[in-house]
This record gives sequence, C-alpha cells and structure tokens, in this order.
Amino acid sequence: MKISGFTLAKNTSKLYYPIAESIRSILPIVDEFVVALGDCDADDTTEQLIRGIGSDKVKIVHTVWDIVKYPRGMENAHQTDIAKNACTGDWLFYLQADEVIHEQYLDRIYQRCQKRLDDHRVEGFLFGYKHFWGDYDHYCDHHGWYPHEIRIIRNHPDIHSYISAQSFRRIPDFDGLSYRQKKGTYKLNVEKLDAEVYHYGWVRPPSYMQQKAKSLDTIHKGTAAMDEAYRKKAPVYDYGNMNLYRRFQGTHPKVMEEFVRRFDWADQLHFEKNYQPQREPIKQERLKNRILTWIEQNVLGGRQLMGYSNWNIIR
Repeated sequence: MKISGFTLAKNTSKLYYPIAESIRSILPIVDEFVVALGDCDADDTTEQLIRGIGSDKVKIVHTVWDIVKYPRGMENAHQTDIAKNACTGDWLFYLQADEVIHEQYLDRIYQRCQKRLDDHRVEGFLFGYKHFWGDYDHYCDHHGWYPHEIRIIRNHPDIHSYISAQSFRRIPDFDGLSYRQKKGTYKLNVEKLDAEVYHYGWVRPPSYMQQKAKSLDTIHKGTAAMDEAYRKKAPVYDYGNMNLYRRFQGTHPKVMEEFVRRFDWADQLHFEKNYQPQREPIKQERLKNRILTWIEQNVLGGRQLMGYSNWNIIR
C-alpha cells in the first residue's frame, strides 16, 4: 500500500499558514507529499519553509494561478487537482495549508487505509473537524460550520476537487474547468474515521487574519471588487465576542508547538460579557444561527439541522 499526501499553496508564509506543520503532521504515514506551489509574491517564503522540512518525500510542482479562468474559488480546486494528479499512491491524503493531524490519529488512519485497500466500495474517508477560533484555546462548532469533510480519497482519475476545494466528487468526463458543476457528478461513498482535522484557518494575529480574509474573498469575488470593499474595512480583523466559543480541553499536535508558543495577540481579543463588534455580524453571530446552534447543541446532541453533506456514508 502506498499513501500520497497533497496540498496547494500560495503566499502561505506571509498569510500565517502553518504549511510546514501541516505537511509534517502526516509525513510519517505517507510515501510522498505533493505540493502545488503557486506563483508566490516576492516577499513570501513558502518554498523555503517547505524545503526546510528536509524530507525527500516532499515534491513541489510549480504552478501559475489564474482566477479569471477559474473564478468563484475554482482556482483552489484546480490547484488541488494539479497536486492530486501528480500523486502516485493508492490512497491520497489531502490537507489544506491550515489543517493539521494530531499524531494520536496516525496509526489508526494508516491501519484503516490498509484494511480497506481492496474494498473498492470505499472511495474515501470522512474526518471530523475542530475549527479553532481566535486563539488556540477556543473552537467554533456553531450552525453552518462543517463538522466533517472528506480528506482521504482513492487515486482514481474521475475523482476531482469540488467547488472551491473544500471537498471531492466523482466527475466522469470532466472538462477541466467546471469545478462547481452538479449535474453529472456523484458523491463519494465514504467511511467515517475516528479522527479529527485540526483546522487553524481562523487563528492568526488580527492583522494577518484580515489579509487572509481579503485573499480568500479575492479568489472568490475578484481583485477589483475586493480592493474596493476592503478599503472601507478596519486594517485588523475583529474576532468578536470570544465568549460565544467553546473552550478547547485537549492538546494540540506536537508539530504545532512553535506556532502555539508564538501566540501574542491576547490583548486584541474580546472576552467582555456584552462585547459587540463594530462591523457586520458574521454567520455564527447572526440571531437565526445562534438559535439554531442552541437547538443543535442542547436538544439534538450536536446534530446539525440542514447540515452540509457531500458524501454517502457506507454503513
């Protein structure tokens, strides 16, 4: 059995992504790790960080991004497919540059892949998610935040990254452009894994968080519109009232120790009981979603109403 890891990256160092930590987190169980590395800015050091891992398992594929040809976030999916297509494993383990796997899960992930290698009913594996928010001690499990996602897939040419690279679908006769198409696509048949992805996409110094938000919005909505929109916004991101989020009681992956030690923006977070941010409410702050969150967490045992589900669970 051979397992390939893969990801996409562009300007990840200047946007405070733990790209090297993400790669290192699964390096012990993969035979190779392919990075589709985009045309980074001159002041970005992503390639140096990746090469600094010092492993001959890591392979870099240099790419050029085109958000005109692939609008609405589809360039993320396109870049993910470039990395996927360079993989040679039986199973392909996808991590985005802000996703990390705790070492406690590595053996069970490897054993499950080995167990299902010849069971072709299983097209992938579904992971749980821990979405950290604001700092390393709180996480968001509110309505609308995906609690699961596919992160291991079979190496099959019909399986492609989907929409803006959040997930995967089987797309026969894919035209190489329409990553948002639904017609003629098929959800993967997956098994649940008792393992979580630690997602650090919303843990950054507030100035970096605003830059990252603008970068993501630009990929989805275009450069001109976002330059204008962000001219009117504060230069730093406001994480809002931190009392809305659950406190994390576990441990972080060992590869994240240095990132956690760097935490130095506590004075920019708000724990005042009645704090109200001076900006438009984000999705988990809106009254409707707060009501749905309360129902899900206190009545439904955590099950989301109208929850996102881009897969078929094999029972």
